[in-house]
Amino acid sequence: MAHKKAGGSTQLGRDSAAQRLGVKIFGGQKARAGEIIIRQRGSHYRAGDGVRRAGDDTLYAASTGVVKFAAKKIKRFSGVLKKAVFVSVEK
Repeated sequence: MAHKKAGGSTQLGRDSAAQRLGVKIFGGQKARAGEIIIRQRGSHYRAGDGVRRAGDDTLYAASTGVVKFAAKKIKRFSGVLKKAVFVSVEK
């Protein structure tokens, strides 16, 4: 008697769409107010002057100007110095 094994559903073939994260406007480029500078998860980049942080951690320009990136050492609550990258928009 011929038999065929019952075909169960496969667990492969499902993947989520990419989130398109990353830097959208680089240092030295112009940004108008409201334009997205960086899409990120968490605070890898921090907001400086002329930049605001949205609810999903996206950084966007609060004013029109030129984007500037600056690395600074900041003191954490434990007293340890840690490097942080700040993004600002200069008029």
